[in-house]
Order: sequence, then structure tokens, then C-alpha cells
Amino acid sequence: MQYYIKTFGCQMNVYDSGRIANILQSLGYKEAERIEEADLVIFNTCHIREKAAEKVFSDLGRLNLIREERENQDKKTIIGVVGCVVQAEDEQIWKRAPFVDFALGPLTYHRLPEILAKIKRKQGDFVIDTEFPVEAKFDYLPENTSTTSCSYLAIQEGCDNFCTYCVVPYTRGAEYSRPVEDVLKEAQRLIDSGSIEINLLGQNVNSYHGEDKNGKERGLDYLLRKLAEFDKLKRIRYTTSYPADMSDEIIACHKDLDKLMPYLHLPVQSGSDKILKSMNRRHTSGDYLKIVEKLHKANPNLRMSSDFIVGFPGETDEDFKATLNIVNQVKYIQAFSFKYSRRPGTPAALMPNQVEEKIKKERLEILQNLLFNYQNQFNQSCIGKTMPVLFESQGRHKGQLIGRTPYMQNLHASIPAGQLNKIVNVKITAATTNSLSGKMEGA
Repeated sequence: MQYYIKTFGCQMNVYDSGRIANILQSLGYKEAERIEEADLVIFNTCHIREKAAEKVFSDLGRLNLIREERENQDKKTIIGVVGCVVQAEDEQIWKRAPFVDFALGPLTYHRLPEILAKIKRKQGDFVIDTEFPVEAKFDYLPENTSTTSCSYLAIQEGCDNFCTYCVVPYTRGAEYSRPVEDVLKEAQRLIDSGSIEINLLGQNVNSYHGEDKNGKERGLDYLLRKLAEFDKLKRIRYTTSYPADMSDEIIACHKDLDKLMPYLHLPVQSGSDKILKSMNRRHTSGDYLKIVEKLHKANPNLRMSSDFIVGFPGETDEDFKATLNIVNQVKYIQAFSFKYSRRPGTPAALMPNQVEEKIKKERLEILQNLLFNYQNQFNQSCIGKTMPVLFESQGRHKGQLIGRTPYMQNLHASIPAGQLNKIVNVKITAATTNSLSGKMEGA
């Protein structure tokens, strides 16, 4: 039996897909190279924006054609949808795509073996599980068998902030932090399997409050310092952080830990205090800038990325200018920016003064042009510098490898294949808005 997993959305979904693959491999499945060859196809979905959710149903329609073609060849295809779209849409999955065999919320995919057994016993029945189980899914998963040089490690899931635009508390549930020892054991396994960079994941990762082996609650700063003690681990990152939870202890880690990369994703969403309040964010633009100032004081080489929403209900031209102003102050080297998208069940969806689509589109274009300008400026400033680059994959051209700098910039270079999965000093020779190129130092 062969499986194929298609992942939509955030890095947590990438991590979840990896763990789903661990489950399937423990059941004897092998990964298919092409979706057309798979006996089991799973879509791991994202519901943050309407466009992302609709793409799932569009891709399901194309998958149904593949399923029908395989049926004509007497080959059965089991189709599953997991993740946040399932939690939000519930029975709508089956109504819009009745050929789907099962649907699991993001907290229940550890029950996949049981679900597959049910499907094999009851051909044709649709199985759905969107419960928020009492047990933590991490306690019921096989060991993480990632063998990549850069690995994701989920330490926290869910969110208690209830931003008015966001579906995460409704799809991922309340905040849960894994015990310290569980995280460290998984980190050790990843390192033993060849990982030299670990990216700690959580919907609200810097609110981490897991218990150590003595039952004492520990924060993210404690975890970062414990990970830094692993000799073979060379790089540490964490994402995504919430500004109000960026403690002085975490900030101090950016000063003290050389292994902690000088790049931080810290979403601000808007530069307008009025809009931030309407979003139910627990920070003002001033609070945010003070945090940025502290971070730069701790590590002057630190650079930032962020998330932005334009056209939130009630956003005026002045509110939008405040967002441009915070961009000009921080000078982000990367960013994700989107038009506000109504998500059913969220308070913002019912707010008055919804912004016209045309205005949202115009504002997004202005914001992205500004963001790309700063991103390009930073990339251009890297030309002539030497950076340590972790090469993770083969490039499109013969003899080319693709890697990432400490600042998460993509970089391609003509380098011997033996340098794959290693950190190599590279002199930057050229830059575009989206990537760098360079030569191995001494080559």
C-alpha cells in the first residue's frame, strides 16, 4: 500500500504531515512518488483564509477524477481530509465532497490506524472525528523518524488569545504545552537521525509552559537553553511568537545563545492601535516597538519578519498609514501579508464597516511593495558578505545545492554534493528580492 500526503498552510501542518507519515509507515505503508500511484491520499488542510480552504475543495475535485480513473483499473483509492478545514467545516466536507472516506480534526489524527480499520470493515461509510480529546495526541504517536538536517518539533499547540479574526482557538483548541522531557527526548532522536537545526513550533510558541521532570512549570527560555546544550545541534529557531508573550527571559536568550538564529518572526498584524484593539490583540504598536528595541539591544544582528492583515473591519486610511509607519520603523527582511478574510464563527466576520474588496486590494499592493523593498534592500546588503549556509536540497541545475542562511534567506550555489546537509561558509555574490546566490568560501 502506498500513501500520498498533500500539505496546505502553516509549518505546524508540515510537522503534522510528517507525524501522519510516521503513523502510516508503522502500518506498513510506503510513500508514493505521485498522487496517481497512491492507495491512500490525505489532504492536511488550513482554514486561516477563505482562499486556502476553497483550494482544498478544488483540489479534491481533481483528486476525484484520479480516483475514478483508478477505479476503472480495479484500484481502490482511500481519500482522507485532516486538519483545520475539517474542524471548521465538519459535515460540510462530506456534503461538498461525498467521495471522501474520512475526515479528522487536527487533534485526532493519532487515531488514524483505528479510522483506517473502520473504513476497511465498512466500505462506503464516511468516518469523521472532530472531537477535542482529553488525551494529548503527542502521547499516542510513534516516534518522530525525520531524517532531515533541519527538523520541526512541535512543543505547543492551540491558542487562548481569541483574536477576533482567527479560527485557531476553534480548530486547534486551548493551549497545550508538551512536557519538557518529551520535547528533549524528541530533539535527541532528531539529532541522532542527522538534524543539526531544530525549529520549535507552536501556534503561540513563546507562551510555552511545559512541566519538567520534577513537575515545575518551565518557559520557552528554559527549553531554548536546554536545547543549546546538545553538542551536535548547531541551529535553533522558534515560531510563531505572540508579542505580549515575548518575555525578558526569552529576549535574553537572543543575547546569550549563539545557536539561536538571529531571525525572529513576530507578527504585529497592524500598526494601528485602534485596529489592534478591535482585533483583540494584547499589545499596542508602542508595546511592539519596545519589544523590537529590546531584541535589537540583546542582539544587534537580529532581523525581523512579521504578518500583516490589511482591510480589517473599520480600517481607515489613517489606520493603514500607521501600518506602513511600523514597517518603515522595523524594516522587516521578510513578511507575510494578506487581505482580511471573513472566517465563519469569528467575531470579526460580524463586525460593521467591512472594507471594500477594491480598497483591500489597493492597500495590500502598497504594503507589499514596501515590504518587498526592504526585503530586497537587506538581500542586496548581503552581497560580499560570508554567511554560514545549511544546504538542505538539490537545486534545479546539475551541481547546484539549495540552502538557507541564518536569516532564512534561500540561497543557491554550485557546491559539491558532499556538502548536502552540512553548514558551509558561502560568500554572497548576487541577490534578488527572493533569494541569494554565492560561492563556497575557498572554492
